[in-house]
Amino acid sequence: MQLGAFSVSLSVKDLKTSKEFYEKLGFVEFGGNMEHNYLIMKNASTLIGLFQGMFEGNILTFNPGWDENAQNVESFTDVRELQKELKSKGIEFNTEADESSTGPASFVITDPDGNVVLVDQHR
Repeated sequence: MQLGAFSVSLSVKDLKTSKEFYEKLGFVEFGGNMEHNYLIMKNASTLIGLFQGMFEGNILTFNPGWDENAQNVESFTDVRELQKELKSKGIEFNTEADESSTGPASFVITDPDGNVVLVDQHR
């Protein structure tokens, strides 16, 4: 099962303060927009998203079809196929991708400890 690029999406109280903290750890701004209250930060192949006021708690995020540089990968498992496989294994879904659609889609599941997992395909 290929889930795609991995990142942690952090719910932060103050985007500027969090950005400065992660820069001290060697992260650099990779994407996002301060004016839209989110940044994507990168350190080598490690990605974190900083999101102010968008959601509660932190989220494990996977992006099928992308590598850690947000570049398309040639071969990947479509989010709808991942969803079908997980359903067959008894995983319960918070939200689901429309299995009759194509292209961008996402689903959300929660692990046994309450950690939210977002699988978000952008293409």
